[in-house]
Amino acid sequence: MPLLIIDDIGIRKLPLTAAEDLLEIVMRRYQRASTLVTSNRPVDDWGKLLGDTAAVSAMLDRLLHHGHILKCGPRSWRTKVGVSAQAGTDSASTEVA
Repeated sequence: MPLLIIDDIGIRKLPLTAAEDLLEIVMRRYQRASTLVTSNRPVDDWGKLLGDTAAVSAMLDRLLHHGHILKCGPRSWRTKVGVSAQAGTDSASTEVA
């Protein structure tokens, strides 16, 4: 699979094995295929969120080795665009803060 998207980590409660499972997925794809992970939680919180700081640290080490972090700001991009659209602003030109 060329690109795997893991969307919204932290939105729902995850099983106890989530950190190990995610680490396994990332390790199998490391330097072989692209992986995109989204979350509304800061990366610093993932260890506590997933309940296994060591596994999360190893996963992030691999993800960030050739990766990039894109921060969209404190507000949801969808909320920001929706509010701009209601105010009559062109949502296509709204910048992500």
